[in-house]
Amino acid sequence: MKIEEQIQSSALAAVKELYGQEVPAQMIQLQKTRPDFEGNLTLVTFPLLKTSRKKPEDTGTDIGEYLVKNCPAISAYNVVKGFLNLVIAPEAWVGLLNDINADAHYGEKKATDESPLVMIEYSSPNTNKPLHLGHVRNNLLGWSLAQIMEANGNKVVKTNIVNDRGIHICKSMLAWQKWGNGETPETSGKKGDHLIGDYYVAFDKHYREEIKELVAQGMDEETAKQESPLIKEAHDMLVKWEQNDPEVRGLWKKMNEWVYAGFDETYKMMGVSFDKIYYESETYLEGKEKVEEGLAKGFFYRREDNSVWANLNAEGLDEKLLLRSDGTSVYMTQDIGTAKLRFQDFPIDKMIYVVGNEQNYHFQVLSILLDKLGFKWGKDLTHFSYGMVELPNGKMKSREGTVVDADDLMTAMISDARKTSDELGKFNDMTDEEKNEIARVVGLGALKYFILKVDARKNMLFNPEESIDFNGNTGPFIQYTYARIRSILRKAEAQGIVIPAALDGAYKPADKEVELIQKTSEYGAAVEQAGKDYSPSGIANYCYELTKAFNQFYHDYSILGADTEEEKIFRLVLAQNVAKTIKNGMALLGIEVPERM
Repeated sequence: MKIEEQIQSSALAAVKELYGQEVPAQMIQLQKTRPDFEGNLTLVTFPLLKTSRKKPEDTGTDIGEYLVKNCPAISAYNVVKGFLNLVIAPEAWVGLLNDINADAHYGEKKATDESPLVMIEYSSPNTNKPLHLGHVRNNLLGWSLAQIMEANGNKVVKTNIVNDRGIHICKSMLAWQKWGNGETPETSGKKGDHLIGDYYVAFDKHYREEIKELVAQGMDEETAKQESPLIKEAHDMLVKWEQNDPEVRGLWKKMNEWVYAGFDETYKMMGVSFDKIYYESETYLEGKEKVEEGLAKGFFYRREDNSVWANLNAEGLDEKLLLRSDGTSVYMTQDIGTAKLRFQDFPIDKMIYVVGNEQNYHFQVLSILLDKLGFKWGKDLTHFSYGMVELPNGKMKSREGTVVDADDLMTAMISDARKTSDELGKFNDMTDEEKNEIARVVGLGALKYFILKVDARKNMLFNPEESIDFNGNTGPFIQYTYARIRSILRKAEAQGIVIPAALDGAYKPADKEVELIQKTSEYGAAVEQAGKDYSPSGIANYCYELTKAFNQFYHDYSILGADTEEEKIFRLVLAQNVAKTIKNGMALLGIEVPERM
C-alpha cells in the first residue's frame, strides 16, 4: 500500500475512533508539506472540524497523536494552525523505494479487457503539400496524448483522417499537368510530398498573375478571382473527379501515392504512427448518407435551393450548412461520415480530436450533430484544442511557399545537436555512427520537448536555438542527466557492485534522499493528472522537476564515493529508479533518452 493510502486509511480510522463518526475518504486531504515546515505530507484539518467540533489545532493534535501510535508510516508530527504536518518514518521511505524498484513501469496502469477504448485523431494532412511546423505540434501532441491515455489504463486507437479530395488537391494536379513535364519523385530526387507542394505553390503563382492581368483589363478583384481560366479549369477537374473520370482519378491516385510515401518518411523520422488511416475520399459519401438519414428523421431541413441545414438555435448556436445546393458535402459532412465508419470499425467509448483552436466552433457543432444522429460518445467528444506555433520570423503560408517544412526542421535540429555536442566536447571517443545516432536522439528530443512543455492551449514561439541548450528546461538537459546516471551505473557494474532487487529496511535516508524518493514516487500522480487534463506539458514539467531534484542531490552527495557501502548501494538503487522514471516519462512524450552523451 502506498504511503498516502496508509495515512488516509489510518486517518479515517482515527476520526471514527476519536469522534465516533465515519467520514468519506475525500475529506482526508493530503498535500506535500511546504518547504518552510518540518514534515513530508500535510493533512488539512478544516474539512473535519464539523465532525470533531474542535479547533483546527486541537483536531490536528488529536489525529497526529493517533497516527504516531497506530500508523507505522508516521514517526512524528507538528501542527501549524489547521495543518497537520506528518514526518514519514525512514523504513516507510525505504519500503516505497523498494516498491518503485520492483515495478518497471511504476506509476503507470495497464489496460484490461474492461478498459474503455479511447480513439485519438491527429495529423489530418492535406495531400497537396508536405507536413509543416503546425503539423509537427499536432502530431507530437496526438502521439503523446495516446501514450498518456495508455499509461492511465485505457485501450487506445490512434487514427488519422487524410484530406485527399477537393479543389486544393486539383490545383496541384492541374499545375503538374501544365508545367510538370512528367516529373516524378525519382526523376527530381525530391520526396513526393515536397514535389506536389511545389506544384501547389506554382498554381498559386500563376493564378495571382492571371488575377493581376484581369484587374489590369478593368475587372474588379473578386470577379477576377472567379473568372480566372486557371481556377475554372481546377473546378472542372474537381467535377470530373466527382464523376469518377478515369483519367483524372488515375492522376489523382498516382500523385497521392507519391505524397503518402513522403508522409511515411516524415512520420517515421518524427517517431509517430497510426493504427488506422481514414481518407476523406472514402468518408464524404458516408457523411452524405448520414445527413440524408438525419433529414428523414427531421433533425435537419432542406431549403428551397436544395441545400441541407441543421438549425442549432435551441442549443444557442446558429444554423449550419451540411450539404450544398448542388448536393456536395462540406467538412462537417465528412466528419460525420468518418465518425460513422470509425464507429463501425471500433467500439469507441471516448473520441478525442487533436485539432487547432481555430476549429473550436466546428467541434462544438459536430458534438451536437453526432449526438442527434445517435453516436453514444457524440455529446462527450473531446476537442483537444491547441494554439498555433510560430518561428521568430512569423507565420507560415503554404500556398506562398513560405511554410516551415517539417523535414527541413527536423534535419536542422539534428544538425544543430551535432554541432552543439561537438563544441561542448560531448562526443569524445565515439564513432561517427554513435555521434550521428546521439545527434538524432538529442536533436529530435530538443524539438519535441520544447513544443510539448508548453500548455497546448497557448500559442507558442518555437526557438530552435533555445531548445538545444544543455541547461535549463530543455530536452537535452533531461537527456544528459539520464545519460549521466547510466554512466554511474556502468561504472558501478565495472567495479563489480551488484545492485540488489530489494533494500534492507534498516537504512535511514538523508533529507535529500527522502526528497528524491518522494519526487520519484509522484510520477504516478503526474501521469494520472496529465490523463485527466489531456496535458503532455504536465509530464514534461514533472520530468524537468525530477531531473532538477536529482542534480541537486548529486551536487550534495557522492554516489560511488559514499562513506559506507550501505549508502553507496542505497544511492545506486535510488539513481537507477530516477533514470527509469525519466526514461518512462520522456517516452510518454515520444522522446528517446541516450545511454551516453
